[in-house]
Order: sequence, then structure tokens, then C-alpha cells
Amino acid sequence: MMSMPEGTLTRGHVSEARERLATSRFLFVDVELPEESAPGEQPIAHLLGLEAEDVAWLGREEESVRAEIFGDGGAFVVPAVDTDRVIRVHALVTERYLLTVHRGPAPLIGNVTARFPLESPSDSVAMLFLLLDEAMETYRRAAVQALLEVEDLEDEMFRRRQPEQLYRLARLRRTAALLHHTLLPYHRVAEETVTRRVMNRGFQEERQRLVREYRRTANVVLADIESLQESARRAFGSYSSLVSGDQNGVINRLAVVSTIFLPLTFLTGFFGMNFAYLTDELESRAVFWLLAVGLQVVFLLIALYVLHRTRLWRRLREDDGDLDDE
Repeated sequence: MMSMPEGTLTRGHVSEARERLATSRFLFVDVELPEESAPGEQPIAHLLGLEAEDVAWLGREEESVRAEIFGDGGAFVVPAVDTDRVIRVHALVTERYLLTVHRGPAPLIGNVTARFPLESPSDSVAMLFLLLDEAMETYRRAAVQALLEVEDLEDEMFRRRQPEQLYRLARLRRTAALLHHTLLPYHRVAEETVTRRVMNRGFQEERQRLVREYRRTANVVLADIESLQESARRAFGSYSSLVSGDQNGVINRLAVVSTIFLPLTFLTGFFGMNFAYLTDELESRAVFWLLAVGLQVVFLLIALYVLHRTRLWRRLREDDGDLDDE
């Protein structure tokens, strides 16, 4: 619990939080529940004395997307990134307090409370937008970090391609999909709810400014995630191009080798035939060495000369060197 505006942070039992919620004028309360709900677990709304607020969803595990405003309050299920997983923080805001509930540790809350002395939120709604902004920041940091990893991987691929790079790219693409699929549904619901609220003439100018800043931050984060997805697709395309290039190099080498040995194969097959001219006329050892061996040597020298003049041999050696490096 944090009393505002003095920013006094205290820890206590849920019963103490219930008393403070009923009496305090400006309060931030964070409740950490076990990661898995226990059988017979009482609803957190009942423990905090909020049955009249119609918030039975508060702390429920299967609750994934929510952003609605009712009367002088609002209810949100805010996604945030914690390392390689997405956590969801349930937030209930009124004119007097901001209540957050989450299962398991949520570093997001620590980041928010650390910003309180610097931001000095004027009321509970400003505290809520501070929470929303920090949640967007976790997505932005995750997207930027993954984007830098993709760029580094792409540079490594062009220097030296390795099979494990494909696995790392697949993991980063999965990260991009996770960020996009968890943020976009929440963003759509929150955008619709906030837009509808801003259109009311009685909406305060200060809160309109908070909404504009939140929208700008959310759009930037979505752009970063889309950039990450595009970079991951481009990196996969680059990897496929490099593999195709290597395969083309192998095919070219096989074609060159086949071109060299095709005349030799023809001569070997020709002189291996048993027809009358070969068996009756070409019986001397000199004729055998001249035709059977000499022609093959001549064809081989001609092929090597052509390779040298067209620089195909040098290209072949360079490709062999690249394969050895891999």
C-alpha cells in the first residue's frame, strides 16, 4: 500500500488494505496472489469489501482483456512483459484509490512505485495512466531488445551461417508474435473505451493530456512490434537466400565437374564397345595408348584450359573455401 501524495509505502494484511480502502482519500494498493488459485479461494473483491462495485472478475485467472469505465471508476486488465512471459495486472481505479491485483511477482508494480516520487501523480487517475504507460514501456523494451537481436543475427549470418541461427530466429519470431497477439486485443478495447470517454465534454483537460500521451506511447510500441515482425521475416528471407546461394554453388561445381568428365566418360564407353573395328584393327599397344589414353589427356587439358580462361576454376576454389569455413 502507498499513501499519496506523501508516497509512504507500507506492507500489510488484506484486512488492513480493506480498512484503508474504505477510509483513505488517495491510496494505491497492490495485491499479490498465488500464481495458481487454490481450491475454495475467496474472491479478492470479497476480502477487500468491494462486493458492491461489481468486480467479481478481479484476480480471476482466465480474465485476459478488459478496459471499461463505469461511473467515477474504471476497470482494466493490463498486459505487461516480464522477461519471456506476459503477465496481466488487474486494475480498479476510482476517484479515491487505485487497486492492482496480479498472480505471482510483477516487476511492473515496482517500476511504477519507483516513478511515483518523480512523476508526483495528482490523483488516482494519473496513477492509472502511469501504470498503463509503464506497461507499454515493458512491451517497448522487449520489442527493441528482440529487434537488436534479430539485426545481430542477420549480421552473423552474412559472416558465417550456422544452423542454430535458424532456431534463434524462430524464437525471436515467436516473441514478436507473442507481443503482438497479447497487446493488440487489449489496445483495441482500451482505445475504444478511452476514446468514448474523451468525447464527453466534461472530461478534464489534464486527463485529456494523459490520454493523448498514452495513445502516442501505445502507437509507438505497436510500431516497434510491427518493425520486429518485419525484421524477423526479412532475416528468415536472408537465411533462405544464403542457403539457396550455397545450393546453387554446389550445383555449379557439379556442373563444372560433369563438363570435365563427360568427354572422358564418352571415350571410356566408346572404347569399351566390342565391335569389329576395335577388336580387329586397333590391336597394337601404340594405337591403344594414343586413342584410349591420349585422347582423354587431350580432352582433359582442353577442359582445364577453358576453365582457366573463363576463371571458372578460381570461382570453384573460392566456393570450396567458403564451404570449408562453414
